[in-house]
Amino acid sequence: MENTPLNQVSESNREPIIVHQDTKSYNPKKLWFLSLIIIVFILLIDQVLKIWIKTNMHMGQEIPVFGDWFILHYTENMGMAFGLELGGKYGKLILTLFRLVAVSFGIWVLNFQISKRAHKGFILCIALILAGAIGNIIDSVFYGVIFSNINHYSGGWFHGWVVDMLYFPLFEGFYPDWVPIKGGDYFIFFSPVFNIADSAITLGVLLILVFQKKFFPKHEHVHSTHTDLGINSKTESSDSL
Repeated sequence: MENTPLNQVSESNREPIIVHQDTKSYNPKKLWFLSLIIIVFILLIDQVLKIWIKTNMHMGQEIPVFGDWFILHYTENMGMAFGLELGGKYGKLILTLFRLVAVSFGIWVLNFQISKRAHKGFILCIALILAGAIGNIIDSVFYGVIFSNINHYSGGWFHGWVVDMLYFPLFEGFYPDWVPIKGGDYFIFFSPVFNIADSAITLGVLLILVFQKKFFPKHEHVHSTHTDLGINSKTESSDSL
């Protein structure tokens, strides 16, 4: 019987071996529980601080926390993170509904990634983003009704304004005259006022960007062939006999 050299095996018969992360320590239930703890913890901090601000401060009031560079500054906005807005009554409703859809999709993504055994760090980042989104949804959906007696706006269900309070004016100055458009204008860095929910979303996104190579490694395809095992040399020796 003629022996076929094993190094002539078709490439199509070589199965790639993809190296995955160790699945022995991967516990989906524990990841779900940990994600839930993160979400609840952030929501508690976010809502307790917002309710305290709303019931103990008046609009525009400031309380210095650390000198002049960390201040609790009470403000509210109709729209997105860091004081950005989507104006109008219908704009606010559309934004709130969009947030509800986004959170529903986020829950699905979290469940899907856990079922696919995604990197644990990536799972926790999704939990951070999800917690932040839910935190601002609570303001939008309920605050227009719960605080209707003290609101400075006419709200209602799905028309609540988001409470912001974290203000970090780290330094201020004037743009150099040679800067286009802004030359000579006064500026403050960092001027946006935001909340804990915004911070959670931003932190989750930044961590994904920074650790994306770790969260999404490129799997090496290792072709395991008989030649690699040295069997081919043995076959050639037997043929020569």
